[in-house]
Amino acid sequence: MMKEPTQKLVTVLGPTAVGKTKTSIELAKALNGEIISGDSMQIYRGMDIGTAKVTGDEMEGIPHYLINIKDPMERFSAAEFQTLATDLITDINRRGKVPIIAGGTGLYVKSVTHQYAFSEAKEDPEYRQKLEEIAEEEGPVQFHHRLETIDPKSYHVIHPNNVRRVIRALEVYYVTGEPLSASKDALPEHSPYNLVNIGLTMDREALYNRINKRVDLMMEDGLLEEAQRLYAAGVQECQSVQAIGYKEIYRLIENRVSFEDAVNELKLNSRRYAKRQLTWFRHQMEIDWFDMTTDRAEKIQKILQVVAGKLAEN
Repeated sequence: MMKEPTQKLVTVLGPTAVGKTKTSIELAKALNGEIISGDSMQIYRGMDIGTAKVTGDEMEGIPHYLINIKDPMERFSAAEFQTLATDLITDINRRGKVPIIAGGTGLYVKSVTHQYAFSEAKEDPEYRQKLEEIAEEEGPVQFHHRLETIDPKSYHVIHPNNVRRVIRALEVYYVTGEPLSASKDALPEHSPYNLVNIGLTMDREALYNRINKRVDLMMEDGLLEEAQRLYAAGVQECQSVQAIGYKEIYRLIENRVSFEDAVNELKLNSRRYAKRQLTWFRHQMEIDWFDMTTDRAEKIQKILQVVAGKLAEN
């Protein structure tokens, strides 16, 4: 019996505003590919401007998946993303096409590329709520230190700003008495896929300028009106609007900050997020990096050569 060939998978990763959407579409056109969004926020319907969601015209006829699949009041997890994306990867491969995950939510992407085995430990919603309150009081850095003695491995792997993941690690320890790193949540070292990770980077000043311009464009395109519609519809105190792009504008809607301060805060938080994304990807995944500051068309050709070469190796 012949062994089934290893499934192909390409990822296009990097910080916000670096050009992942356009690059992934160029790759998909050249490789007969289809795109799976790896963004934890583009799954929500009606949250288009603040998530920089790809438009129908921008897709250029390339199928895109895991966009607009949830209502803003619904929760979504890395485990659910993993299940949906894994099924899509299998289906796309079976049809002789190349699946491309494009996005910047590192944990979501790695949960798929390395088939993260999520803990089946029972949950304790009451204890989790208590942890959420403590995290709010202490701030992410101090709260993160709670992991240091009970689960040093997770302490070094989980970024302090990934508060939800820190909470989950503490919850697993509380419920099971075992650290998260010793549970089924441990990550395998190797991917089961014929995997090519492409990372896009850019000169920091150029990237920050792109982020600032993107925020200005979002405001011109109606981000405030989009957030007002969500707010008026009761989309408050839920996972979706804790995202950068909405929490700052909600503060404006609630008259807690001025328009100018809200926009500046959004720009600052977006720049900080880009920096965190780059740090995460560089420490967590083996990636072929490409600097997209200049000569973008030339870089796309080089990326295509790398991807085609690596996919042909297996």
